[in-house]
Amino acid sequence: MSVLNSPNLLRYALIGDAVASGATGLLMIAGAGILSDLLGLPQQLLMIAGLILMPFTAMVAYLATRQTPSPGSVWSVILINIAWVAASAFVLFGGVVSPTVLGYTFIAAQAIVVFAFADFQFFGLRNAQAA
Repeated sequence: MSVLNSPNLLRYALIGDAVASGATGLLMIAGAGILSDLLGLPQQLLMIAGLILMPFTAMVAYLATRQTPSPGSVWSVILINIAWVAASAFVLFGGVVSPTVLGYTFIAAQAIVVFAFADFQFFGLRNAQAA
């Protein structure tokens, strides 16, 4: 059985997303001052992005605890994740900020992880609806 066909894929993808989003949000909030210098990103941008992740984390964690999360709610998470990836691409290539090499790496890495969560959530939702 492929990982993408696992009946638990949606739950695991939601849990992973909640943990990663919460950890990243807390890191950006608590470390905005230090990260700003290391990443070459405005401290306010890091703080706001971290604060945005907190309610998102709560929503995803809540969905992960449901026996059968509503498809509409899961689609909301998937679309928010895709919007986050698009916003990350804008930060990287929009010319509004000038990240350091570490900043480019951080933004690209978290965008790739977020896109992977959206992908796993999509396949997990498809599996749940087929069951």
